[in-house]
This record gives sequence, structure tokens and C-alpha cells, in this order.
Amino acid sequence: MPRYVAFLRGVSPMNAKMPELKLAFEEAGFDEVKTVLSSGNVVFRSRTTSGAAIERKAEAAMQARLGRTFLTIVRDTDHLQAMLDADPYAPFDLPAGAKRIVTFFREAAEHAVLLPLALDDVTVFSIDERHAFAAYVPSPATPASLTLIEKTFSKSVTTRTWDTVRKCVAASMGTKLTGKR
Repeated sequence: MPRYVAFLRGVSPMNAKMPELKLAFEEAGFDEVKTVLSSGNVVFRSRTTSGAAIERKAEAAMQARLGRTFLTIVRDTDHLQAMLDADPYAPFDLPAGAKRIVTFFREAAEHAVLLPLALDDVTVFSIDERHAFAAYVPSPATPASLTLIEKTFSKSVTTRTWDTVRKCVAASMGTKLTGKR
């Protein structure tokens, strides 16, 4: 049975308790459900293999269990591992101390954006049909990163740090991380 990661938009410890979120996914029929961190990352197995069908099923389960839903973007773990292995940041000279972030698009799309695209300390370096790869140097202007992402790609996206993606893949595969890559 394939393994998946659901990235939920807008989740925080204030608006969703992870044990309840886990129960919602279990009640939807997903197996081996675990939450990762407290920012709306759920790893699980599913007999359903359509990402869109899994997203709809998860959102319906959240509505039933939590009384609300969060935009859900699903990727299979093998896809995420391949993305990590390919390291789309490798061709770029990132600034010292930069944090890498990945924006996940709900639906495949073409974005006519001249790259690199920058605002304050945030730079989008590359885009494929399902993701944007950016980096920022933490500063008081960092919230501008989400402004840049939303203005460019819409609000039907969610963003995670590269390290969070690595943690989700490791949790999905039942492995421990051994330092940063």
C-alpha cells in the first residue's frame, strides 16, 4: 500500500490538535497515520492512489471530525524522496544562513514567472508544474515570503521548509534523520 504525506494549509496548534487530526485521517480509512510537527503534516498509507481523491477524502474527514477543513495537498512519499534526492537547490548559490522552502501547488499548473523572482530576502529559484523552490534569509521581513508566494501562485498552495519535507519523508518511511543534508 503506497505511503503519502498530506500537507495542510493554515494548521497551527491553536486551530487543530494533532491527536484529533490523526483521528480524522484514521476515520477516513487511512492506515499507519502519524502527524509530524504541529503544522499540519500527516503521513499515512492509502489504498486509494489518486492524489485528488485522497485530498477530498481527507478534507471530508476533517470537516466531519473537526468541524472545519484545511486545504490539503498530497504527495506520495516516493515522489518526495526523489525530489529530495534531486536537490533542486544544488545549481544555485544560496546566501549563507538561507532556509530552503518548497511551495506545493494543489494542481499542476504552468506559471509564467521570470526567475529568479525576489522580494526582500526571499528568492524563488525554480518552478516545476507542482512546486516552487525558494529560499530566504531569516529576518524581520521574512513574512514577505508568503506575500511573494501568494501573489505569484495564489492561495491554493502551502509551503514547508526543506527540513520539514525531509522529516515527513523520514516519518513516513519509519526512519530517523541523521543530521542535515
